[in-house]
Amino acid sequence: SSLILLQVVFSRFCSPCDIKELFCTATGLSRNTTISLLDSTGAMVSIDPTMPNNSESHDYGCGLFSHLSDKEELFQNVLTQVAEQFSRAFKINELKTEVTNRLAMLEKRVELEGMKVVEIEKCRSDIKKLREEMASRNNRSCPKNSFLDDNKKLTPRRDVPSYPKYMLSQQTIDALRKPTFDVWLWESNEMLSCLEHMYHDLGLVKDFNINPITLKRWLLCIHDNYRSNPFHNFRHCFCVTQMMYSMIYLCNLQEKFTQVDILILMTAAVCHDLDHPGYNNTYQINARTELAVRYNDISPLENHHCAVAFQIFSQPDCNIFANFDPEAFKQIRQGTITLILATDMARHGEILDSFRQKVDNFDFTDEEHVTCLKMVLIKCCDISNEVRPMEVSEPWVDCLLEEYFMQSDREKAEGLPVAPFMDREKVTKPTAQIGFIKFVLIPMFETVLKLFPQIEEVMVQPLRESRDRYEELKQIDDAMNEKSENLTMGGKKK
Repeated sequence: SSLILLQVVFSRFCSPCDIKELFCTATGLSRNTTISLLDSTGAMVSIDPTMPNNSESHDYGCGLFSHLSDKEELFQNVLTQVAEQFSRAFKINELKTEVTNRLAMLEKRVELEGMKVVEIEKCRSDIKKLREEMASRNNRSCPKNSFLDDNKKLTPRRDVPSYPKYMLSQQTIDALRKPTFDVWLWESNEMLSCLEHMYHDLGLVKDFNINPITLKRWLLCIHDNYRSNPFHNFRHCFCVTQMMYSMIYLCNLQEKFTQVDILILMTAAVCHDLDHPGYNNTYQINARTELAVRYNDISPLENHHCAVAFQIFSQPDCNIFANFDPEAFKQIRQGTITLILATDMARHGEILDSFRQKVDNFDFTDEEHVTCLKMVLIKCCDISNEVRPMEVSEPWVDCLLEEYFMQSDREKAEGLPVAPFMDREKVTKPTAQIGFIKFVLIPMFETVLKLFPQIEEVMVQPLRESRDRYEELKQIDDAMNEKSENLTMGGKKK
């Protein structure tokens, strides 16, 4: 046992057991420890924890302090505070343990959250890389491109002074009015100057008070919003517009149409394939692209071309219709949209049948008749490459097949249906062109021929010659393939 010398004062109401328990608790000793107390004379008094509360020691212990002064309450308070401090100390330790445990749990959670953050950052990094890869692919093809991702394209990237107005020679001016014009000889700025010349030459700039600088800016913006596709690019836009320009002269359309009609024909031709992604409507619909979803699978590309066109017109610097009153602009807008939507080949049969019903009794004063003719005219210009000389038309077939193969390769990779005429394993130049010329081009141009006989020599006859040439090429291909097969079979027999 330990000897602890303490001097304290207890109340007369304290029993020996109370005193013993208090001391044991205060000092952290076990309850069976022997405790010695000294009275006021210094004599030792032993307290037996087994002694009943009414024993002599109890009486004596109480009697020892019966003469205490009034300060006993103060001392008891001090002892109580000491006991409370001890108690607090024990609770603090408990709290420390609890806090430590909680901190450990928090640290574990922070560690887990930290791991989640690392995973999230990794996911973000992977998503960023995926987006960059998709953006890289979009620059080459972008079938799912959202509507004008880069709004800066809506304004010309070059200052107008850097786009010079070339002084076209009389020879070029004359050639520009004919379907035989060679569209491959010209750079972008030269084609822009040719388009500008057409608007001036047709009297559109003068008649509609179009600001010449605005015309330049608009054409620049048009150029910048055609993509670098193998086929559906700015040169195709120029090609179609030049053919429209030549048909206006060849068919004397300015004598039969209003200038508003001529403006609509030219402007629709310029805008008809704006921001074409290089993948046709079939792909858009089957792949459920953003354009197909936006336009409910109804001519998604053609609707997109219209939307981009009028997004450009909404820019004041590019609005060649700025001087039109609202009603006139509404007429121009509706007419342009109607013609661009007519270029969807899915509507080819419907539009041509409608025109055939009108052509024998055609009435140039009938607005419905005129609108139908304008739809057919832009369709003719859109697919008119085979009207041109072979050296001009044939490179376009290569461009078109390249774009077709790009689409069919993607369709195969994505598990989508592939059209046979776009499959690089099944199609050749002759097979691609023969059916198109025989069953689409010639019937349509021969129907227009009924209204404008003057197109036979310069437009319809070249189509027939082109058909015959491709049929000859197909016969040569077939003979070569047959010979190759015979050689292969002969080798196997040996």
